[in-house]
Amino acid sequence: MTFISPLGLLLLVPVAAIAVAYVVLLRRRRRYAVRFAALPMLEKVVPRRPAWRRHLPTAAIVLAFAALSMAIARPEIAFQIPRERATVMVAIDTSASMQATDVSPSRMAAAIDAASDFIDDLPTTFNVGVVAFAGTADLVSPPSTDRAAATASLRSLGVSSATAVGEAVFSSLDAIASIDQRLDTDDESTPDEVVPGRIVLLSDGSNTVGRSPAEAALASVAAEVEVSTIAYGTPDGVLGTGGFDVPVPVDTTTLERLADDTGGQAYTAQSSGELEDVYRDIGSSIGYRTEIREVTTWFAVSGLLLGLAAAAMSLRWFSRLI
Repeated sequence: MTFISPLGLLLLVPVAAIAVAYVVLLRRRRRYAVRFAALPMLEKVVPRRPAWRRHLPTAAIVLAFAALSMAIARPEIAFQIPRERATVMVAIDTSASMQATDVSPSRMAAAIDAASDFIDDLPTTFNVGVVAFAGTADLVSPPSTDRAAATASLRSLGVSSATAVGEAVFSSLDAIASIDQRLDTDDESTPDEVVPGRIVLLSDGSNTVGRSPAEAALASVAAEVEVSTIAYGTPDGVLGTGGFDVPVPVDTTTLERLADDTGGQAYTAQSSGELEDVYRDIGSSIGYRTEIREVTTWFAVSGLLLGLAAAAMSLRWFSRLI
């Protein structure tokens, strides 16, 4: 929670002082009552009442003052609003190292399964496309609302040599730019609202060919497209080739920098279960946008209701307003 006029919170100081003063007075009254507890007429002069009733009106009025003080500070809260449209490009590494089996049954198989579930879970109004990259980057499924086409393209992927992370981003940006990014809306106040785009890139290795991730990050920033990256695999991954085990450790540094430079999120996943959790988290962030809303009215109404409740309780139980 944030506040438009935080100085208004200073009004909570006298409210707290009132609460402290009330507690102090209660203690003084108890000490005074103990002095005269032996008087035989005490119980007749001071009739018994439920102890909790005495404090409820005061507690309610203190809370009312606190709520009104908060209202003066004009509080704001972040709300998640579902997006109606977006374009999401899934870029998946198909280099030979993705055949490593440090992730069961292999990095590639687990990645395809998780990416397919991710695509299926996205809102139906989203355009989703797939880019596969190794030595080059290829658009294997243009962005559309056809989920079956996107997942089918994942199932048909093969592997190749080298890793072109930067080219994968450029191909994804071209695919996003190729579709109509203007909302079909009748609201004349926002005729140029742009459909948000996002790239989700999964890889296990460093960029070895093509344009650099740094160049791709600059292009993404210019296009206002965030890139979320997933470094997939373990540091101890090996690939069996010709009877020899070739180390293929996952490279997180390059992918983290790409995500940070574009305003996206960088993730790591070392198992199929972790990868599914990562995609679930990415889907939540893509499917919703955060909007800050002022909630002053909530606190003002709460303060009014608490004040009315305090007056009602005092009238009902003690025949006085407060």
